[in-house]
Amino acid sequence: MKLSTLALLAALTTSAQAAPVDDAVARYEDGQLAAAAKAFRALAAKGEPLAQFNLAMMHLRGELPHASPQQAWALLQRAAAKGSPHAENALGQMIEQGLHGRPDTAAACDWFERAAEQGHPASAQALGTCFYLGRGRPLNMVAAHRWYLVSANAGDVGTQYLVASMFETGLGVETDLRLARYWYDQAARNGDAAARVKLHALDEPAHPG
Repeated sequence: MKLSTLALLAALTTSAQAAPVDDAVARYEDGQLAAAAKAFRALAAKGEPLAQFNLAMMHLRGELPHASPQQAWALLQRAAAKGSPHAENALGQMIEQGLHGRPDTAAACDWFERAAEQGHPASAQALGTCFYLGRGRPLNMVAAHRWYLVSANAGDVGTQYLVASMFETGLGVETDLRLARYWYDQAARNGDAAARVKLHALDEPAHPG
């Protein structure tokens, strides 16, 4: 399961519990898993959604004695109830991957949408794919492009390439070779070799047949 790192989430928090959460994350990154888990449990019991999320991730990664997807689910539900987009995204991932009953793409997309509406980049990408593939949502390239663009603006190289391709071909958006080139360039700068090839092709002068 692809999950956000604990360190990233500690850096993003602005709650009153920021310093304690950061301390717990520092212990986690130092390999002190038992101490980190104890700190996360104490904060989670006080209703801190970031600690609830981080503790859930430790359950899902099998880093706790008696690690349990069910415990992770309960913790994520509590964090999501307080509006945590990280928890909402993780709930969508759990449902999509069958870690909480049978996979349910529509329900997974519901959670991705809740998180994406708060600007969560990974959820925006996942929601874009729901529309792009017509899986869990009706096939809708306009909506797919909209959400992929959120993820691309956040720096995701894969969606930068997709957005460029959609601008190039007019899929879900009006054809715009200037914007296609811009997004291929962004993807290329982030290491996408295929994007560099596309940039070269766009820059070549057209030859009459």
